[in-house]
Amino acid sequence: MERLNRAGQFRTATDGLGIHFLHRRSARADATPLLLTHGWPGSVAEFIDVVDELADPKDADAPAFHVVAPSLPGFGYSDKPATTGWGTEKNAAAWVELMDRLGHSQFLAHGGDWGGNITTVLGGRFPERLRGIPSTFVEAPPGLTTDGLTAAERGWTEETRDFRHRRAAYAKQQATRPQTIGYALVDSPVGLLAWILDKFAEWSDTEDSPFERISRDRVLGNVTLYWLTRSGASAARIHYESHHSLDPGLRVDVPSAITMYSRDIEKTTRAWAQERYRNIVRRRSPGAGGHFPSPEVPEYFVRDLREGLAAVLAAAGR
Repeated sequence: MERLNRAGQFRTATDGLGIHFLHRRSARADATPLLLTHGWPGSVAEFIDVVDELADPKDADAPAFHVVAPSLPGFGYSDKPATTGWGTEKNAAAWVELMDRLGHSQFLAHGGDWGGNITTVLGGRFPERLRGIPSTFVEAPPGLTTDGLTAAERGWTEETRDFRHRRAAYAKQQATRPQTIGYALVDSPVGLLAWILDKFAEWSDTEDSPFERISRDRVLGNVTLYWLTRSGASAARIHYESHHSLDPGLRVDVPSAITMYSRDIEKTTRAWAQERYRNIVRRRSPGAGGHFPSPEVPEYFVRDLREGLAAVLAAAGR
């Protein structure tokens, strides 16, 4: 909590719902507004180690950013929606309203997991507001063929298909009966820890334990935020609101920088990505890192994100 306070915590309301967010303004006059959106089972806590370096980099030649990191509805210190409808499309519109209130008429946006989905919606629905989107999330349109893919790329598609069909029971549970699992998640701290720790264990670039790369403090800090705010059930509902909701026809024309970490749970080939993201200006596939790159490979994550941000800014004609 102390570190969140240092980053700058605030709340506002949009469409009748209270939204919590971090806002770290840079001291640099040339800083660019940057929106960071987390996913599930993450939280704004996953950005706590990168906010300062993005806002006030030690290297004077590196780009600087006014960092805004909101908590998704139902997560952390944001309010819990009492009605349905808070899917990724509504979240994206709420983020635009939030940036308006902060005086950021144009901005960059980054996200992974659900945050990457929302970032994609931002790029596709609000191109006049987005300078570009560096992201660790790519969801290609459905129905694409594997013809012309290399053996390695076919391997990616097979791994992704295996994950969706054999290892995504949690998503089907939360997408169909989120309240059922939700009662356990707000009743038992051990149950909550087990539900979330399982994802950190399987989705990170490790062989036996997530703690090979991610500190216990980082994992426990994230789970504690869920527990203290009793948001296990409300956060689970993002799958109910948004599962398979990305518009198949949505196209993103703003500059995009995409990083596919080698041990992430879902990976998309460049050819497939280009069917939705029409202006990919930078693409990387590092040999280390999984679904949680910020705590797994923090130094690489910051460097890669900064380079991706610089690439989309250059393409946008900063």
